[in-house]
Amino acid sequence: MSPTYDVIVIGLGGMGSAAAHHLSARGARVLGLEKFGPVHNRGSSHGGSRITRQSYFEDPAYVPLLLRAYELYDELERATGRRIAILSGGVMVGRPDSRTVSGSLRSARQWGLPHEVLDAREIRRRFPTLTPRDDEVALYERKAGLLRPENTVAAHLQLAGRQGAELHFDEPMTRWEPYRDGVRVHTAENTYTAGQLVICPGAWAPRLLTDVGVPFTIERQVMYWFEPKGGIGPFLPERHPIYIWEDTEGVQVYGFPAIDGPGLGAKVAFFRKGEVTTAETIDRTVYDHEVQAMADHMADRIPELPGTFLKAATCMYSNTPDEHFVIARHPAHPGSVTVACGFSGHGFKFVPVVGEILADLALTGTTGHPIGLFDPARLAAAPA
Repeated sequence: MSPTYDVIVIGLGGMGSAAAHHLSARGARVLGLEKFGPVHNRGSSHGGSRITRQSYFEDPAYVPLLLRAYELYDELERATGRRIAILSGGVMVGRPDSRTVSGSLRSARQWGLPHEVLDAREIRRRFPTLTPRDDEVALYERKAGLLRPENTVAAHLQLAGRQGAELHFDEPMTRWEPYRDGVRVHTAENTYTAGQLVICPGAWAPRLLTDVGVPFTIERQVMYWFEPKGGIGPFLPERHPIYIWEDTEGVQVYGFPAIDGPGLGAKVAFFRKGEVTTAETIDRTVYDHEVQAMADHMADRIPELPGTFLKAATCMYSNTPDEHFVIARHPAHPGSVTVACGFSGHGFKFVPVVGEILADLALTGTTGHPIGLFDPARLAAAPA
């Protein structure tokens, strides 16, 4: 006889681990199935750091979710003793009419978020590591900073296990199907049944969610670590902010303070400047010309940063055409299946609140959080 649960969660990365925690915290009998081991580096929830911020240039509609996410990250740290957030402050840099600056300012003003607008001279004075052009400005947000993705996933898994969730690693789902009033999930090891299914597929969305009606694309991204020329002292979190920096061509880079100590450098990356790939075929080799392009781009902006190249790592963005998320009941199975995917390179900061939303949807069919922007119906007619 198939083991039976209230909810089965597919994928235990950022979103899935949070869903398993929030579901089990409410007393649900939860099974989590993960293709790889716990806190793995094969998807999109690794790399040591992820930016968090509230003055959100993507859309002001995200801000209420961010405010809740900040509360939940505090709770997660207290419950597990793990260091999750480092609020170093952050600058969104570019020309005043750039999306990065103007969009951040729009959200900050609409929601009354504390912020400052700095001209180029003031940016240089406050943050000597940064050398903006005279026509560039920055929105400075004191509450911006970074999150530790591996610690976040580990913390959610820790709490889920403590609360009674059954977590199976290295056991990928092979298929699922409607079954009676719920679902039946197959793996190579067993068959399981549940009243509800939550699918958090990450970069495997194009294969696992073909019937959602969303043309997902998977993008290879590269993260780089450099040892600054003069050492990490000026790049410590109390001196150097996180940043997103947009040039006149609309190319964005993002980066972090040095958070891992001497010899481990500071991290920087291009934002959405990778080639289309798949989760199965991604090239995880990082080439010399890629490292050089990153170093050249940063040389005029943070001259001390591209001193010595230390290492690089790949990850994947799961993009929707409009770069907004998909969080909803499955359009073909609204009574028993919930999906969370298409986080388009800016989703990790929302992990705990997405877990809360998924628990709401799976257990009650609705949520009080504003998720209208994430309805897949908006993309059903979009071209592939």
